[in-house]
Amino acid sequence: MIRLHFTAADLRQITLAPAANALSETALSLRLSLRPGERWGRPRPAARRWHHSLHGAARARAGVLAELVTEDGYIPDFLLQPSLDDFAEALEAAASTPAEQLALDLGIPEVRGGNGRLSRPGPWARELAQGSPSATRTLVADTRRYFHTSVEPLWPRISSDTLTDRALRAEMLLRGGVDALLTTLSTTWRWQAPTLHLPSASAYDIPLCGRGLLLVPSWFATGPLVMYRPQAATVLVYPLHDNDSTGTGTAGGTDGRDGRPEALAALLGRTRAHVLALLRTPATTTALAERAAISLPAASRHTHVLRDAGLVDTTRTGVAVLHTLTPLGHTLLAGT
Repeated sequence: MIRLHFTAADLRQITLAPAANALSETALSLRLSLRPGERWGRPRPAARRWHHSLHGAARARAGVLAELVTEDGYIPDFLLQPSLDDFAEALEAAASTPAEQLALDLGIPEVRGGNGRLSRPGPWARELAQGSPSATRTLVADTRRYFHTSVEPLWPRISSDTLTDRALRAEMLLRGGVDALLTTLSTTWRWQAPTLHLPSASAYDIPLCGRGLLLVPSWFATGPLVMYRPQAATVLVYPLHDNDSTGTGTAGGTDGRDGRPEALAALLGRTRAHVLALLRTPATTTALAERAAISLPAASRHTHVLRDAGLVDTTRTGVAVLHTLTPLGHTLLAGT
C-alpha cells in the first residue's frame, strides 16, 4: 500500500495536468505491450485492442527503451517529465538529464534516495547511467521510433479521452470539493482524510510536505504511478476514466473550425445541431445548458435524442453526468 499524506497546504495545491503526457504515455504503453497481464490492474478495453494490433512488434520497435521497463513495472523518473506534454520537448529534457540523476533514477549503482532500480541492468543501461553520449543518442532514436510507429497514430483518441476525463474531474471538484475528487479517482483507491491509500505490492508512506499534488491522467496506466519530487509537487499518474462502453474505434479530436453546424441544421434542427457542436468540448447537462443558452430540461432532452442517435455518450460517476461526442458524432461534425 502506498499512502500519500496531505497537509492543509497540499489540499490547496492539487492540480490537474492540462493534457496527456506523451513521453510518459510512451513508456507506459511499452510496459503494457511487453507485459499485458493484469499484474498492475486491468487495462482499458481500447488499450487491449491496441496491444493486440501490435502483433508482438513492440519490443523490436522500442529497441533499448525496452531495457528500462522492468518485470516489476518500474519506470525511471526521467522518462516521465510531467511538466512537458509535448513529446519532442519531453524527450529532449529526458536526454539532457544529468548523469548523477540518471544513476539515481536507474539505481546503477544502488544508491539511497531513488524511487526504484533496474532489476538486471545490461551494458547499455550502465553506459546510460554514466552519461554516455552514444547511449543517450540510441535512447532518443529508439524512443522516437517507438512513439511514431506505435503511440502517435492513437494520439487523437488519447487526447480526446484525456479531455473528457479532465472535464469529469473538474466537475467532481466543483460539485463536491477535494473530497469528491480524491474519492472518485479510482474505485480501488481509498481517500481517508488526510491520507490517500493506493494499492501496491510495496509499502510506502509519502508526505507531500506542503508542495501539493499534480494529477496526470494516463490512457495506458492500469494502476497508480507516483513520482516524488523533493522541490516540487508529487506526481500521481492515474488511469483515466474509461468511457469506452461501445467498444468502437477511435475518437477524433476537434477539427479546428468555429463550431457553426449550419449544414446539420436541416437534419437535426438548429438548436440540436448547435448542442452537438458545443460538445466538441465535453460538458455536463448544466454546463451545456449555459453554453447553449437554453433551459436545463431542454438540454437534457437534446442530449437524450443525440445519445439515442449514437452521436453522444453519457458518463455517470457519482453525482456527475458528463456528455461527450462519440466517434460518429465527431465524424458528422467533421463534415460540416
